[in-house]
Amino acid sequence: MHTDTTTTRRRTLRRLATIIGVAGIVVGLVAWIATRLAVERNVVIVLASFAPVAMFAPLIGGMVAGFGRRWILCAGSAVVLGLFAWSVGPLYVGGPTGAVHGPSIRIMQANLMVGSADPESLVATVRDRNVDVLTVQELTSGAAEALKTAGLEDVLPHQFLVPYGGGGGGAGIYSRFPLSATRSLDGFSPETLAAELNVGLAQPVTLFAVHTAPPYISPASVWAAEQRTLGSYLADVDGRDNVIASGDFNATYSHKEFRDLLTNGYASAADQVGAGLIPTYPTDKPYPAIVGIDHILTRGPVATSLDRIDVKGSDHHGLIADITLA
Repeated sequence: MHTDTTTTRRRTLRRLATIIGVAGIVVGLVAWIATRLAVERNVVIVLASFAPVAMFAPLIGGMVAGFGRRWILCAGSAVVLGLFAWSVGPLYVGGPTGAVHGPSIRIMQANLMVGSADPESLVATVRDRNVDVLTVQELTSGAAEALKTAGLEDVLPHQFLVPYGGGGGGAGIYSRFPLSATRSLDGFSPETLAAELNVGLAQPVTLFAVHTAPPYISPASVWAAEQRTLGSYLADVDGRDNVIASGDFNATYSHKEFRDLLTNGYASAADQVGAGLIPTYPTDKPYPAIVGIDHILTRGPVATSLDRIDVKGSDHHGLIADITLA
């Protein structure tokens, strides 16, 4: 009787291990496939966004399968994890993308969560970290005034601001360097800005302050179209020595549409310094940030450091990067 009970228990555990192992492989494989597709479907975009988190499924499933001696399922889980590691592994290696000998500037990126970020804290960060250029999204008229009152213009005296009275569509560029050729770019639902930074080189630095449509609120077709539009603007400045794109891209490295931006010499600061995947959103929940949608890209310049920072009152982490210009 004891032997029969033990045998039944083992069979039950092995069946459970099989179910969990198969489920883990399916979840992980579907999420990985979503990262390879450029399909204008919200469900695919969501799956790709959370692919790094979804990899816990084959990890746990593989461990349970091993406990239940389901070695084939263990191997299947390892294959899925290996595919994902192959996809993101280079982000953790880093290394210089080219030899540059120009001056270094410090860029800060911050989404203000519809103007809710604490202005004094933000200005203190800019001052304490010796930031040269700040790109902001979701800049409201009230937030612009609050930042001015907090002394941001004393630190970064040159600005190009397009604040909104309400909502998250506003944006701004604050700079220690003079700005020229400032413009709001067509084809985006939130404001995406561009400007030339006059840093003393023979040619000004081209800066994009990026904010594209969010993938879950907007129709998938709009989100994908704005990613392609951004790619077109980046390609249009092909002859420039130094190009920097900083902002809330509302896309993660797991999205093929974002990786398509990393062509023609563009590279993310995270990739250049070997920082890997950097989750920046959301920060206003009981759990840590899950997805990395804030990025700094360069073409020509080289990122030598990248820090994720807290932005008090916002639902995003910010980024600060040191950029050596060409």
